[in-house]
Amino acid sequence: MQLISQSFQDGQVIPGEFAFAVPDASSHVALSSNRNPHLAWSDVPEGTRSFVVICHDPDVPSRGDDVNQEGREVPLSLPRVDFFHWVLLDIPADVSQIAAGSHSDGVTPGGKSGPATPEGWRHGLNDYTGWFAADEHMKGNYFGYDGPCPPWNDTRIHHYVFTVYALATLTLEVTGPLTGANVRAALASAKVLGQASLTGVYSLNPAVSLQTGLR
Repeated sequence: MQLISQSFQDGQVIPGEFAFAVPDASSHVALSSNRNPHLAWSDVPEGTRSFVVICHDPDVPSRGDDVNQEGREVPLSLPRVDFFHWVLLDIPADVSQIAAGSHSDGVTPGGKSGPATPEGWRHGLNDYTGWFAADEHMKGNYFGYDGPCPPWNDTRIHHYVFTVYALATLTLEVTGPLTGANVRAALASAKVLGQASLTGVYSLNPAVSLQTGLR
């Protein structure tokens, strides 16, 4: 299988329009247009009956002590964990692409509705659900896509891995809530005929951008 995007190239920077937040000189970050990127897949295995799409960031700090704190930085050496930004299930076999902005176009405080999509697919919960749980203005169930918003003081570039899975079944049976972790666990025991990934990078830290050549 192959996975491409018209929104960004593999290994390159994700444009700010597809992020949850962009850098801001006065407040460090500002909310962005938060559009989902375009994705298209090809060379689909014979017998495919549905697809699953997952986007995760494996570079999220395992501890929040220094996250977004003035005068401090998140060290490069800190162990990292996964953060799921998009989980989309039951995509029919005759679908080969997702248009930019078709599943997210703006930040929705409290999260977008789900799990059902207008097309009859299923959106899973992304990890902003837990991130905003203690924020009275933002807390809620965040279904669907919500883009990059790494700590503005993180010294590590964050990688956003988009993966499409081709399944031999019309639906994926998931135990428990439709979280990224539960969907990934379900995929481990499902009949996956093939998969392909595409990775974009992003940072809200101007110092990291200058050091690495990110623009």
